[in-house]
Amino acid sequence: MSELRVVLLGNSWSERSSVANFILGETQFNAEDEPDRCVRVRGQSEDRELVLINTPDLLGLHISQHKLTEVIEDCVRLSAPGPHVFLLVLDAEGFTEEHKGKLCRVLQLFSDLRDQSFDHSLVLVSTPGAQSSGFMEKCLERVHLREIIRCRHMWKNNLQRSELLTMLTQTIQDHTGEHLSCDVFKEKDGSLTMKPKSEHRGPSLNLVLCGKRGAGKTSAAKAILGWRDLRSVSNSPVCVQNQGEVCGRRVSLVELPALGGKPPEEVMEESFKCVSLCEPEGVHAFVLVLPVAPLTDEDKRELQTIQNTFSSLVNDFTMILLTVDSDPTHPDVVNFVADNPDIWELRQGCGGRVMVLNIKDKQQFPQLLDAVGRIRSEEPRCFTKDMFTKVLMKRVVEQEKFQSEVNTLKPVVSVG
Repeated sequence: MSELRVVLLGNSWSERSSVANFILGETQFNAEDEPDRCVRVRGQSEDRELVLINTPDLLGLHISQHKLTEVIEDCVRLSAPGPHVFLLVLDAEGFTEEHKGKLCRVLQLFSDLRDQSFDHSLVLVSTPGAQSSGFMEKCLERVHLREIIRCRHMWKNNLQRSELLTMLTQTIQDHTGEHLSCDVFKEKDGSLTMKPKSEHRGPSLNLVLCGKRGAGKTSAAKAILGWRDLRSVSNSPVCVQNQGEVCGRRVSLVELPALGGKPPEEVMEESFKCVSLCEPEGVHAFVLVLPVAPLTDEDKRELQTIQNTFSSLVNDFTMILLTVDSDPTHPDVVNFVADNPDIWELRQGCGGRVMVLNIKDKQQFPQLLDAVGRIRSEEPRCFTKDMFTKVLMKRVVEQEKFQSEVNTLKPVVSVG
């Protein structure tokens, strides 16, 4: 990608202009004189051309629908064929609940797909004059600010230009270098509607990689997506999502951190999040990553936790992925898969869906996606957030019933 197109949004023109000048490495935007239209400036980084579109105040509480439509149309025209990243520059001291609502509505204008504009966003929190200890913690206490910066974010304090450019690049790489491409439509009332342009691709796949810590989930994700640098659960206790195009298909890989041994509340939170990241369609397949080796107690504990959390329904969507870095057809590998009793039991539980993958052999990836695609063609087609919610509700009812029975059986102790 030779060009990086960034749209700046936020609640302070001076802060957005300061950040834009910081990215460009020179003063191009007047921080004092705010225009009433978008301003586009070109610059250069070490490896690509920069196009920055600075917007006027779209978060103002009294901006008319007509003015908002006019500015958004202007922004779409100046960022054609589409922005790569929305850089949300937030002045933490002045950012309010009203600003948050307006920002969400503005981003939704760029896409009618759930969270797509947020997926293309990087939040930069500006804290002018806020060097006192504990200021960041105080910012996070504000619910409306915390909800915005739950996605990819950085703090402006002591930020280096190279760090910001790297993070902008990473935001793009998470979408295989694609920009958000929209068609613009005007409704009868003059309001604006934008629809993402349809692209002719194979069907998308939402996959959740699960397994114990050290099972090789990140290595499998890197191999499938073909990336060397990848956000990983090995450095994070929470779910990590990476997206890319593989064999003409849009693939979303969510790495679920190891659940075994964690408190029940944390297990439920991360499990619910991993399913939510695959919305609106749901999880097409849970890919259980295991090395070609006998199952350890930790493996078995992790498998039991997954089963208890998602219920037996998860078996209908599970595929076992055994990873090797050698020939998967070697007799030792074939005999292990055929004869190991634990692997045999797992295969029986998930309909025999198992594949041995040499993570260095890219020719196997189409086979893997085809195998996962066959799960998608079955009924039900995916594991949805609604299904998981019903599992949780059923568990709550069962626990309440059990507790009621325990209370009924408690002996009555008489006094005196």
